Amino acid sequence: MKPVRVMINGLPGNVASIIAGHALDDPRLTLIPHSLTGPEIQADRHTISGTVFELIRPSDRDKKIDRLVETHGDFISVDFTHPSAVNANADFYCNQGLPFVMGTTGGNREMLIRTVVDSTVCAVIAPNMAKQIVGFQAMMEYAASTFPGIFSGYSLTVRESHQAGKADTSGTAKAMVACFNRMGVDFSPEAIAKERNPEIQRAQWGIPEAYLSGHGWHTYRLTSPDNTVVFEFQHNVNGRDIYAEGTVDAVCYLDRRMKAGETGRVFSMIDVLKT
Repeated sequence: MKPVRVMINGLPGNVASIIAGHALDDPRLTLIPHSLTGPEIQADRHTISGTVFELIRPSDRDKKIDRLVETHGDFISVDFTHPSAVNANADFYCNQGLPFVMGTTGGNREMLIRTVVDSTVCAVIAPNMAKQIVGFQAMMEYAASTFPGIFSGYSLTVRESHQAGKADTSGTAKAMVACFNRMGVDFSPEAIAKERNPEIQRAQWGIPEAYLSGHGWHTYRLTSPDNTVVFEFQHNVNGRDIYAEGTVDAVCYLDRRMKAGETGRVFSMIDVLKT
């Protein structure tokens, strides 16, 4: 099978860099040595495992994208940029006819989906690319749909910890809150406790020093009205390799859907897992 051409956007960011490193080693992919980056980035190049990537700022991307398509042919874009850029980047991809995998959280998600539906491309959009965590979310979605109101009257606490550079509240935590709401729990996403201080993460959470700069720890605790029953769900991820593996699978899935003639469709990581 011919490798899928892909461009990783968000370099020199940590998540984008790790995903690019995985993509370079994966025979299913051919990585285009260019990356859309933020206006604040001063560097023009970024090197990963000996491969030099040209960094393209927003002011230059319109004039450079046509050249990339002419040079490399059709390709899939992978977005791990910044929450503030989500909708503008999606507009760009759709206007340019570029199918994409959106791993960046934040932005106006309803608008994001409408942008794809109204376009000629497809996208995989997911707040979490880790396949095992997505599977856990699917189980909770099943519970919410099959047993609505099962936790009525219960109180909920949600706490999540990520590296200091993560600007927004965890999209995974928000998705889980939506499930618990359908199970009868009165809880607002604004009540999620978000930790970004590495000193607190080290001393109070026990997060290993090596992963303070890259982790995702989540705890959801349900307590009965009389405090006699407690349910606790937890998923703690150190490092970012788990997200890279899922992202590569999402790229390959999206490539198959586009080759099958799909247009204007949004897929989730659940769709990816089912194949």
